[in-house]
Amino acid sequence: MGLYSFFKSWFSPEGNLNEQGIYLDLAVEYHIKNLAIQTCVNLIANSLIRSKFRTYEKGKEIVGNNHYLFNVKPNQNQNSSEFIHEFVSKLVYENECLVIMQNDWLYVADSFDQKTFAFHENTYSNIVVNNYQLNKSFTESEVLYFKLNNKQIKNVIDDLYGSYGKLLSSAMNYYKRSNALRVKLKMEGSFAQTDEEQENREKMFNAQLKRFLEAESAAAIPLQDGLTLEELPNLSNSGATSRDIRALADDIFDFVSMAFHIPKGLLKGDVADIEGQTDNFIMFCVAPIAELIEDEVNRKIYTKEDYLARTYFKVDTRLIKYIDIVKLANALDKLLSSGTHSVNENRLLIGDEPIDEEWANKHHITKNYMEVEEYMRGGEGK
Repeated sequence: MGLYSFFKSWFSPEGNLNEQGIYLDLAVEYHIKNLAIQTCVNLIANSLIRSKFRTYEKGKEIVGNNHYLFNVKPNQNQNSSEFIHEFVSKLVYENECLVIMQNDWLYVADSFDQKTFAFHENTYSNIVVNNYQLNKSFTESEVLYFKLNNKQIKNVIDDLYGSYGKLLSSAMNYYKRSNALRVKLKMEGSFAQTDEEQENREKMFNAQLKRFLEAESAAAIPLQDGLTLEELPNLSNSGATSRDIRALADDIFDFVSMAFHIPKGLLKGDVADIEGQTDNFIMFCVAPIAELIEDEVNRKIYTKEDYLARTYFKVDTRLIKYIDIVKLANALDKLLSSGTHSVNENRLLIGDEPIDEEWANKHHITKNYMEVEEYMRGGEGK
C-alpha cells in the first residue's frame, strides 16, 4: 500500500475523515495491550501488599516509625496499599521510580530530572509530586531511587506490539468481513456509463440499502419493478471465527508474561497448578523487586554500622501465599522441635501476633536430636 492509499483509507467516499474507524482500530489494540500490562502491575502490587515490611534492631524485630511508614501510612494522603500500587505502576511503565522523604513522609514523584556523576552523588531536580513542583533539589543519599532494568519493559512490549497488533487488527477486520451480510442487486434495462450517472446511482442504492444492511433486528426494503435482491453466502465457512482473534490476543498476553517473568496461566486466571505457578511468580518476579526495595532502603535509611549490627529493613514475601495452618501443623511442629524456630517465630510465620511472654521467645529441641559424635558412641550422653 502506497502512502497515498494508506491515508486515503482514513477518509470516507465524501472526503471526510473516518475518525470512527481509526478510533476503533486504535482503541481495541490499545486496550488489549493495556489490559495485559495492567494485569501484571496489579498482580505485582497486590503481592507486595500481601508482603510484610519488617524492621529489625540488633537482630530483633521492632515496630517503629519505619515499620509504620511502609506498612500503614506512608504520607497524609495515601495508605500503604495505594502507595505500593503507585510505586509499581511507575516502576513498570517508566522503568524507574523516585521516592522522596519530606517532613518524615514518603512520596512517589510524578516526574523528575536526574543528573548522574561518576565519583559524586547523583542529583535530582524539577521534582513533581501530585502536580506540585518542588523547588528543592535532592542528592542521591536523600532519596530512594529504584530502577527496574536497563531497558524499559513497556518499550519492548510496544515495539513488539507495533507489528503484532497489525495481525490482530487484520484478523478482526477479516472476521467482520467474512460474517457481513452481502447482497446482489439485479436491475433490468440499460444505463449511461458516465461517472456522474454511476455516482448518482450508487448514492441512491446506498441510501436505500444502508438501513436494511445495518439493521440489528428485523428489517424490510421496498423494491421497484425491475429490481431483484439476492443474498450472497458470506465467507464464514472459510474457517474464520472469533477464536482466531482470541488466539492472537492470547499471544499478546504470552509475550507480556514472558517480559515480566509471570506464568502465563496466572496472568490469564487459569487455576491449573496454581500453587506451582504462584511459587514461580514469587521467585522470578516478586522476589527480585522485593530485594530491590530492601537494598535501596537499607543503603539509604540505615548506615553501614547499623546494618553490620543487624539493624536493617526486610521485605518478607512468605505471607503472599494463602496459609492454611492445618496443613502447616506438621511443619510448624518440626520447626519448633528441632530448635529452628521459637513459638513466636512460628506465629510470625503464619501471620499471627507474637506472645508477650519470655518463654515464647525461647528455642527448644527434643531428645530425638543429638550430636553425631554422641550417636556414634551409642546414643547415651555422659
